[in-house]
Amino acid sequence: MLETTPLSLLFFILFILLLFSAFFSSSETALMSLNRYRLRHLAQEGHPGATRASELLSRPDRLIGLILLGNNFVNILASAIATIIGVKLLGENGIVVATFTLTLIVLLFAEVTPKTLAALHPERVAFPASFILKPMLVLLYPLVWLTNMITNRLLRLFGVTPEDTISDAINSEELRMALKEAGSLIPKRHKRMLVSILDLEKVTVDDVMVPRSEIDGLNINAPLADIIKQLSYCSNTRLPVYETSLDKLIGILHVRKALHLLAQDNFTLETLNGIIKASYFVPEGTPLNTQLIQFQRHKRRTGLVVDEYGDIIGLITLEDIFREIVGEFTASHINEDKDIHPQQDGSYLINGSATIREINRHNHWQLPVDGPKTINGLILEYLESIPEPNVSLRIGHYVIEVVQTTDNAIRTVRIREEYSLKEQT
Repeated sequence: MLETTPLSLLFFILFILLLFSAFFSSSETALMSLNRYRLRHLAQEGHPGATRASELLSRPDRLIGLILLGNNFVNILASAIATIIGVKLLGENGIVVATFTLTLIVLLFAEVTPKTLAALHPERVAFPASFILKPMLVLLYPLVWLTNMITNRLLRLFGVTPEDTISDAINSEELRMALKEAGSLIPKRHKRMLVSILDLEKVTVDDVMVPRSEIDGLNINAPLADIIKQLSYCSNTRLPVYETSLDKLIGILHVRKALHLLAQDNFTLETLNGIIKASYFVPEGTPLNTQLIQFQRHKRRTGLVVDEYGDIIGLITLEDIFREIVGEFTASHINEDKDIHPQQDGSYLINGSATIREINRHNHWQLPVDGPKTINGLILEYLESIPEPNVSLRIGHYVIEVVQTTDNAIRTVRIREEYSLKEQT
């Protein structure tokens, strides 16, 4: 029948078949290149093309079977028609010419070009294609089912089943990479906050707590006038209350409630004890993401960090955790006023009790954080002794000079960032 068909009609049929081949090739690449999370979002919003594409991708074995059935059918039929055209034009030699010519045409116009276009613009190709592929799957379902049954049996011989699909769920590291590659789609500040939330599991309460030596507490045994004066000038919203020392802790006082008693002229030791809340303790080494949940569960904002012996070693607040996520957000907590003092020569005078995380966050440095928590502890770990003033050492890219020491600690250091010529090149 095809031998008696006019050449013009054969060329037209061949052209149509090549269009179908390009359609199947581009559809396969486009559907497999779709961003699955964006696809789900569009499908939930009722986008018809996304809905159909999502339904097709729910069973990728059937989708691939349908596309390959259609693609192989049109390619084989195109090969047969090209052979007939070659024989009609060049006789027996036309078979070889038709084979090489059709291979080149299929490669360029039905494979590489449409697949490249689909890979660059998957949604523009996949969504319209899904309106054709969905009805085709219904019409050819018996043939697709038979094909999938045979291929699935063959796959089981190699220990593979269709259920062995890789989950679309991503872990925290993959989510972090996705955030970094989001570009301008997410503002930089929001991106930093999201990454900081993911990093909470890597930071413990020990890294951000106020050390015991710096805890501002209220001695209940002090004269009442001294207590009133301390509360009147207190910059904290909550204070630990103790008898003589923190080892005899009573509880946590909400300063605003105490000031309310003062305003009502009802401030006595008895009324003060009545508004003191029981202490809330946090084990050392607790990750910040866990502690954030614990604060929410117990409806608390302040906790006292204790070591394995039950001794108080620091204080952690909800604000400390929020600061890890959003950075400094109140003027009263800008650490450079307290611990970090920039100098005209580009160096920084830093208190020895300043935490390394605070220094890194403020100066955008990369001092090691996997060991000691404070700059004092970091220097002592490196030198293994308490140094004299004017002693200098180099840690990574940072030159540290000891400025002032006491009998048991380093009080002040000067740090400047330096890169050697070898590192710069």
